Amino acid sequence: MSAHSDHDMGHTVAGWTGSVIAILGFTTMGAAFVLDSPSGLWAGGLLTALGAVASWVLHLAGWGKPTGPRPPHRRHWRTPDPDACHGHPDCLGCRLAGRHRRVRHPAEAVRVEQGGVADA
Repeated sequence: MSAHSDHDMGHTVAGWTGSVIAILGFTTMGAAFVLDSPSGLWAGGLLTALGAVASWVLHLAGWGKPTGPRPPHRRHWRTPDPDACHGHPDCLGCRLAGRHRRVRHPAEAVRVEQGGVADA
């Protein structure tokens, strides 16, 4: 059994991709600083920004995760998020993309899961 089996560490395709691109950007900026290359600093800065944009786009495409822990069957890092197309509650990235989802009262959420119809 894994040492982290009870915790959702947040590993996702969006997170890993954005992190790797940002690390490459910071590395490029560090090398450019040492080599005194202004164009390298700009390239590293753009690469770092590209990491943030790539992570956001992948999150919106369903390869990220909502805020908070996921159910155990969705914790593998290559498991897509089926709720991403509707937006996540309290998610800045989803709000910036225009995906607003109203947070329901817990009793209403139970009624919807049991086959009832939610108010829009």
